[in-house]
Amino acid sequence: MTHDRYGSDVLSHDPHRARKPQTTDVPAERGLVVEDVTSGWVGAVVRVEKSGGEHVVVLEDRNGRTRTFTLGAGFWVDGKPVRLVAPRPQQRASGTARTASGSVAVSNARARVARASRIWVEGRHDAELVERVWGDDLRIEGVVVEMLDGVDHVVDRLTEFGPSSKRRVGVLVDHLVPGSKETRIADDVMARFPGVLVLGHPYVDVWQAVLPGRVGLEAWPHVPRGTDIKVGTLRALGWPARNQADIAAGWKRILGQVRDYKDLSPALLGRVEELVDFVTVD
Repeated sequence: MTHDRYGSDVLSHDPHRARKPQTTDVPAERGLVVEDVTSGWVGAVVRVEKSGGEHVVVLEDRNGRTRTFTLGAGFWVDGKPVRLVAPRPQQRASGTARTASGSVAVSNARARVARASRIWVEGRHDAELVERVWGDDLRIEGVVVEMLDGVDHVVDRLTEFGPSSKRRVGVLVDHLVPGSKETRIADDVMARFPGVLVLGHPYVDVWQAVLPGRVGLEAWPHVPRGTDIKVGTLRALGWPARNQADIAAGWKRILGQVRDYKDLSPALLGRVEELVDFVTVD
């Protein structure tokens, strides 16, 4: 049996160090030179941005190449371990404001003329949630969000629309999980139509993409098969659920608790942002 004198962690028994150095938090300010421990990539911070529901840092090496890393631990600055964090508010430029999606707000900007490309969502509640969080960004980009009234109609709508590489369609669907009807439709659509990207979240209804804590729940309730997901959810909350008016009122209460992207599940955040990127590529 071979004895490993270093153990499972080489750095934990480094004979040249009296004790393991402590990791400290360092704001990822533009121009800061850091090294990613895992890959060895060394570069200067170009920017910090939000991608897929999490903050990332973009580093540029001396040859002008860039790579993106998740903010957090695993970096070195001046030979010391650090945890990169987003710049503190007081260190950002004076007057900087953010949209509900976390993007830099553009003041006094006119909405761009609508692009030929579109984003389609399954229903009114999906459209209202997207508008609440991404509305400002979509107007700046000239992206129109349209209701699909169910993914079952997507083939007919695409045939009528005629998508292409210059006229793209991003489709957001509910319950896009392996083996579901929605997944089979998505695979068929993307194989048949160019310029189409179908993405979705795993929830049966977009209501569940709102973090349950926003309405005082630890988790969204399990609604038995055969019971309308919205009716079952309202009953679990103790809210009226007798008719469509009650459902509409319940959704308004839930939507009213959504302040910004931090109140939504990453499973939805990343998909919407990917669709926005897809339809705004020139």
